[in-house]
This record gives sequence, structure tokens and C-alpha cells, in this order.
Amino acid sequence: RKDIVTSSDSSESKLSRCLNTVDLTLLGVGSTLGVGVYVLAGGIARDTAGPAIILSFLVAGVASALSGLCYAEFGARVPKAGSAYVYSYVTVGELAAFVIGWNLLLEYVIGTASVARAYSGYLDSLLNNTMKNAFRSAMPMDSPFLAEYPDWTAFFITLVLAFVLSVGVQESARFNNIFTLLNIAVVTFVVIAGMVKSDVGNWHLAVPDNPDHVRMGDGGFFPYGVSGMLSGAATCFYGFVGFDAIATTGEETLNPQRSIPIAIVVSLMLVCLAYVGVSGVLTLMVPYYLQDPDAPLPTAFRLVGLPSAAWIVSVGALFGLSTSLLGAMFPLPRVVYAMANDGLIPRFLGSVHSYFHTPFTATVLAGLLSGVMCLLFDLSQLVDMMSIGTLMAYTMVSLSVLLLRYRCEDSGCGEYTPLATKDNQYDSEEDLFARRAPDKLTYTRTEYLRQMFNLDRLVSPTPLSAHVANHSALMFAFFSIPFSLMSQMTAWHVKYGMAFMCLKLLMCVVVMARQPSSSSAHLSFKVPGVPVLPALSILINVFLTTKLSGQTWVRFSVWMLVGFIIYAAYGWRNSSEEYRMRGETPPEDRQSNNGK
Repeated sequence: RKDIVTSSDSSESKLSRCLNTVDLTLLGVGSTLGVGVYVLAGGIARDTAGPAIILSFLVAGVASALSGLCYAEFGARVPKAGSAYVYSYVTVGELAAFVIGWNLLLEYVIGTASVARAYSGYLDSLLNNTMKNAFRSAMPMDSPFLAEYPDWTAFFITLVLAFVLSVGVQESARFNNIFTLLNIAVVTFVVIAGMVKSDVGNWHLAVPDNPDHVRMGDGGFFPYGVSGMLSGAATCFYGFVGFDAIATTGEETLNPQRSIPIAIVVSLMLVCLAYVGVSGVLTLMVPYYLQDPDAPLPTAFRLVGLPSAAWIVSVGALFGLSTSLLGAMFPLPRVVYAMANDGLIPRFLGSVHSYFHTPFTATVLAGLLSGVMCLLFDLSQLVDMMSIGTLMAYTMVSLSVLLLRYRCEDSGCGEYTPLATKDNQYDSEEDLFARRAPDKLTYTRTEYLRQMFNLDRLVSPTPLSAHVANHSALMFAFFSIPFSLMSQMTAWHVKYGMAFMCLKLLMCVVVMARQPSSSSAHLSFKVPGVPVLPALSILINVFLTTKLSGQTWVRFSVWMLVGFIIYAAYGWRNSSEEYRMRGETPPEDRQSNNGK
């Protein structure tokens, strides 16, 4: 079952349309530029990548940029709240959409809680760990599955942010814009001040005497090898999580088809430039093995004799983490709103406040859930879960771009209806996506093989060409899994399997490239280099998921099991598409008709 998005859906929204391109760009920068700069860089440089952390950020940035281009095209196609959840619903189907939506909830809840704890930690470092010592002595928690102490500071910070978001989007945007500009100013100061104290010799150091046998690698620019650089990229990917917050604002943006693509591309370029600059000066100022994993920038400036710069950076980190916290929570209630509106989770969560025009209930409950998590749990082991949910969402969006580009849009194909005439209330609405399922396609083996290489030189998609392209795209995503696993094995016989899988992947791309693509001239933005760039995005994202630990996959499996239980018990029977299949009007359509 696939969702139906009509032209009126794109223009009529109960949410307030008040955001412009600058607001979205600063939202993307603020959502992304925070923990990666102020916390993540030191630990990765010291323990995983060394000075090659620059390349780690570049690899992660390329992966995010490829996914960002796919997000940008979908932002132009489907300007609705819900991000990857909506994109997968209208292209792949309901079950895939629920899986992606459930993963996005995991991503944003953990993201909000982790940034809140990082914010609390930085604030406490300015107070000489006064809060940490007080909480630990008053309420110690000895359970191995919980934090050492309840972080009440992080809890109340999360509640205050939830209140700010529930009051109104425009007010939240002003708050984000001011703090993001201050954050960019601090990052610029870090790069300039750091270059003054840089020493290129720190990229060519030999390993010093190590009587305590602390892990230091082999020295040089790649102390942990190329493998360490790639492992660092999988962790650095966390630093780019957040730009997809832009894609959740489709119903609150003045001109979403234009603003969303521009904001995604520009914000990712600015963030990648900032990460590379900061990580570069960080490892040039101080040897990689002396980096502080908790507060690397203030520590580095103190070690090179600039304590005043360390204080400026510490205060600036609060600005940066404030915008990251806003960006982490901002999309959470909007994904809840979209899923509740479709009936996959209880519909009361999708209610919009009559005065504030925000998803008030979803925002308050999301703030409480994130607050409880940052109050009770030590999130260091859960950060990888955030990455795995995000990578799955990115993979689905890239795959959806391929599926849509080669879809047969001719009314004779049975996959696209120019005008909806089935129901009276839709008589004047043009469907953006399929309303009825296509008839069963029949073909011979010879016809399929001829179409694989388009020997008939078709210029417009047909049902068979769309089927061949879809099959190749799905097979490419499937073969990316064994290819990524084999690339990390060292046995000699695995190389033959890798060569075979490489040929399979290449064949899938060649077959897709030979198929006629659907017209996309009406789009304000479309991904260049289709099918190569979306396919490369899928491959990189799948590879990065295989670099995550087995424990992450176990925890992820438990989360997905809970989600499937909810879907089977509630979502399957109460979704809007289930109502339509039964010939009934979905509740949200009844409410909109009553309001007219």
C-alpha cells in the first residue's frame, strides 16, 4: 500500500508556513554543526583515525552529500512534513515507510538526549564539575545499564527546548538563527586562532615511549591505517546527522520546492568545510595522542598557551550545542505528526494546536521521552544506534530516487492517473503518485533480456522498462551487503567473491543507465548523474552500517521488534490507506471536509 499525495496536500497544511531559504539553511547548519566539532573530533583523532580524521570527515561528508542530493530531489517532489518517512511511503509502500519512520524516531530521540548530555557536560566543565559531583553524591545509580547519576540539568534543558518548539516555529527559527550565527563565528575563530599555533610536524610524528601501553597506533598521518580512517568515517557520520531536519519542514516552508533543495546543499557544504577546518587545526596544534575526548578544543588551546581562546571556545560550544539540541528535537514531533496523521501510530499524536499551529502534543511527549532518556541513561553505547537508523533512512531515500526516476508515468501503464476521478472530493486534484496498483505484467525471457540493454532504443518508460530498472535497483541494494562485508575480510579466496560482486553491482548500474527515464522537467531540483550517484550513496551507506558493532545490531533488532508489534497491533488496521482500501473515508479527510 502506497500513500497518495495530491497537489492540494502540498499547498494546504494545518501547520504555519513561515520559513524561508535562509531559515532552513541555518536550521541545517545548526542541527549538524555541534557535537561533531566540540566533542567528537578529539576522541576519533586520539583513538581511531589520528590526523587522518580530516579524510574521515570528508568520506562521511561525501556520503551525507550524496544522500542530501537525494533528499533535495524528494523535497522538491513531496513538500510534506515527515522527511524520509513520507518519501518512502509514496514510493515504496506502507511497511517500508513504517520501518523508516520508526528508525527516524529512534534517531531523533537518541540524538536529542545525547546532545542534551553533551550540553550539560560542557556547561559543567565551566563550573569545575560542580553539578556532576553534586548529582553523583546525592543520587548515585550503580546499575550497569544506567548512567552513573541522573543528569537533571540535561532533563530540564530538554523540557525548556520542548516548550520553545511547542510555542511556534517562527520563534524557534529566530532562536536557531541567532545561535547558529554565533556558532559559525566561534568555528571561524577556532580555525584562525588554531592556524597561528599550528605545527605541520604533528602530522608526521613517531610514536613516543609508551610505558603504560596506551593505544597510540604507528604514528604519522595514518597511525591506525586506512581501516582506522574508514572506521573513523563511520563515527564521523554522526557529526553530519541533522541536515535531514530541513526535509521535515515541507509544510512549514513558504516555497518548499525551491527552499529545501538549496538549504540542504548549502548547509552540507558549510558544515563539511567547518569540520575539515576544525579537525585540521586541532591535530596541527596538538599531537593526536594527546587529544581530549570530552572537550578537545579548550584543552588544545590551553596546551598551546592560549587560555583566553579556550574560554571563548567553551562559551561558544554552548551556542553550538544549543542549535544542535534544537535541530535534534525539531524533526522528532514532525515525524510523529506525519505517522499519526497516516494512522500508523495513535492519531491523537497528530493534533495541531489551534493557536500555536504546531504539533503541540507530539512536541511535549517527544520532549518528555528525550528528557527521561538523558536523565537516566548513559548514551555512549547508543550513539551507534542513531547512526544505523539514519543510514537506513538515507539508503531508502537513495533507492526511492532510482525507483521514481524510471517509473512509467503514462496513464496507460496503470501506475499514474492524471486526474483523480474515483472520489468526488478529489475530482479537481492531480495525483503526484500512483493511485491504483498496476495490472500484472507479463513478458518473455527474450523481451526481458532485450529490455535490459534497451535494444529497441525506447525514449519513454514502459511497464517492462520500469520493472527492469526497479529490479536492478533492488538487486544493487542487496548485493551491496555482501560486497561491504567481503571488503573487510583478508582471506585470499574472498577476493574472488569480491570481484564477482563488483561485476554484479556494475551490471546493475549499466542496466539502469540503459533504461529510459521518466520526465522530471517540472522539478526545481533533481539529482545529477542518475543512476551512478544514488547507487554510490546506497553502497557507501551500506558499507558504513557494516562498520558498526554487533551489539548495535542486536539493540537495533530489539527496537525494530517493538515497532513491528505496534504496527501489527494498531497501524495495520488503522492506517489511512487501509480505510481507503475498505472504501471508507480516512479520519483526516473527514475532518478536513467538515472544516470546509
